[in-house]
Amino acid sequence: MDAPRLVFVFSLVVLWLSANVGGFIGQKVRPLRDEEREAFGLVQAGILTLLGLLIGFTFSMAVDRYDQRKNYEEAEANAIGTEYVRADLLPAADAARARDLLRKYLDQRILFYNTRDEVQLEQINAATAQLESQLWTTVRAPAGAQPTAVMALAVSGMNDVLNSQGYTQAAWWNRIPIAAWSLMMAIAIGCNLLIGFGARRKGELLLLVLPLAVAISFFLIADIESPRRGLIRVQPQNLVSLAQSLQAP
Repeated sequence: MDAPRLVFVFSLVVLWLSANVGGFIGQKVRPLRDEEREAFGLVQAGILTLLGLLIGFTFSMAVDRYDQRKNYEEAEANAIGTEYVRADLLPAADAARARDLLRKYLDQRILFYNTRDEVQLEQINAATAQLESQLWTTVRAPAGAQPTAVMALAVSGMNDVLNSQGYTQAAWWNRIPIAAWSLMMAIAIGCNLLIGFGARRKGELLLLVLPLAVAISFFLIADIESPRRGLIRVQPQNLVSLAQSLQAP
């Protein structure tokens, strides 16, 4: 599901073939009798309604996941910015090191959102994990030497920074199950078979309407659902804005 264009082409071809197979059966193998058309129309309307509900429900799931990824990007920016300010609570040397590490960490988080290359993503994740370890060490040592309530604020802020990255990663892994895609495709194929079977005469253009509409719907869902490969992606606007503010004199 990480290739929305492939989803569009595959679903369009499969659904168009299904409609033509249904048309062939209805015209050549077993034509639909007039007395059967009323009952057939009820079945056809019911399964088309079910397909519409499934597409709408799945689209809602994809939008919810997209909104979740956006919210966690904002939460990451807020956590990093807050900890950058709380670094003043640390001793001078540790504060300078924490700020330097936070700026490097922020650059890696921006790259995480912008990259599409899997090899580069592995390097970013490795660098992020290393920076997280160094950031935690930076606040752990002075907090252990001076366990005060003020120092606890710096430790708590760093904990929020590390947790926010974990929440973001979990949100990017949270995808629509393959079983849901399979069920939607199976019902869509059944709908197009019925459309072709119930057509009084075979019309190539008419049998393309439903496959095209469903394929576009599948493409849009897959595009929103794909965090890295889609056209609609979460942009790290808050993280970029924070990086610019930290670089400003």
